[in-house]
Amino acid sequence: MKNTFALKAGFVAVLTSLACSVTGAATTITVAAFPSLDAGVKAAIPAYKKLHPDVDIKLVSLAFADHHTAMTTSMATGSNLPDVMALEVGFIGRFAESGGLEDLSKPPYNATQFKDKFARFAVAQAVMPNGGLAAIPVDIGPGTLLYRKDIMDKAGVKEEDLTKSWESFIESGKKVKASTGAYMLAAAADLEAIYIRSNLRDGEGIFFDKAGKAIVDSPRFVKAFELAKVAHAAGIDGKIGAWSNEWSEGFKRGQIATQMMGAWLAGHLESWLAPNTKGLWRSAQLPGGAFASWGGSFYAIPTKAQHKPEAWEFIKYLTTDKAQQITAFRKLDAFPALIEAQSDPFVDEPVEFLGGQKARQLWRVAANKIPATDVDKYDTLAQEIVNAELEKVLEQNKDIKQALTDAKTLITKRARR
Repeated sequence: MKNTFALKAGFVAVLTSLACSVTGAATTITVAAFPSLDAGVKAAIPAYKKLHPDVDIKLVSLAFADHHTAMTTSMATGSNLPDVMALEVGFIGRFAESGGLEDLSKPPYNATQFKDKFARFAVAQAVMPNGGLAAIPVDIGPGTLLYRKDIMDKAGVKEEDLTKSWESFIESGKKVKASTGAYMLAAAADLEAIYIRSNLRDGEGIFFDKAGKAIVDSPRFVKAFELAKVAHAAGIDGKIGAWSNEWSEGFKRGQIATQMMGAWLAGHLESWLAPNTKGLWRSAQLPGGAFASWGGSFYAIPTKAQHKPEAWEFIKYLTTDKAQQITAFRKLDAFPALIEAQSDPFVDEPVEFLGGQKARQLWRVAANKIPATDVDKYDTLAQEIVNAELEKVLEQNKDIKQALTDAKTLITKRARR
């Protein structure tokens, strides 16, 4: 009876296989992403299907935090893993060191052949501890200073006053607050966050050195804390957390005069954060001649993915195909990691939301000057601990050097280093 059942089962399997070959049944790959990166995937599918009719693409999209939580859980359990996994730069270090991602520098991928095609700082962010490559960059976040020109005009503040130095930026904030009532910064922590990412050298990390030692008590962090404290004491920050409802309302109502973040923020302001402020914003380079990376997206392949060859072909299309990168650039205004796409005439077009300014030209300059910094799997942990100590400095007047010493001690303990 068992042999008869086995024969029947085998016969059915053969028929099924033959049917698939005759009908050309497609392989379905799952892509896990988050807004608005998911829109880029959606835009790519029709053209990709024409090139690969034998591949179907199932897109699973969750909110930013939910997506990365789900991917962390899937990596830990080895279940519900997609074939293509989108990751934001803040999570690359953690996932790259987990051992759960394919090393794309090795055969059959050989992704190092493409490394010179991308912004060099983006590739460096995806390097594994063993020198391998955990993911391929698709878009980048050149740091920029977005400011309300109408508010600056009312306060008698010029762009050069904002960008000359960090001290000049703070002094300008005092004028803005006094004459318009608007906060220069949503939060003093924003100033600290961009400063610690600015003007690093190639091979340096934000929170850790090459040996994995916490460096949060360095002069760079001391200066960042000092600037944040001065800004807070001057009353030019609104104590408003990023991505909160109050943050969005602050932009809509003209209560926040500037925001330093990745260039992608301009698109968010236009599409949903403050569309009513069209034409009022401008973009400038960061104060003091600083250049920093803020954000960026990558695609990786889990080691337990079911359809790795198909996943790799789709990742190559999303990241190395110039036409596709330009399509995403034009539809989403996501600044491309592919250098070739950065030369598209779209870069030279006026940005209507920014008052007709050719802001993308500034962002390209910044992208070419950002250093290739290292990432660490404990970067997110270090950021949380540093933020907590900064809060004590701002609200409880804790000594800055003591706060950073305590931060280093706790990071070292939590990271078990």
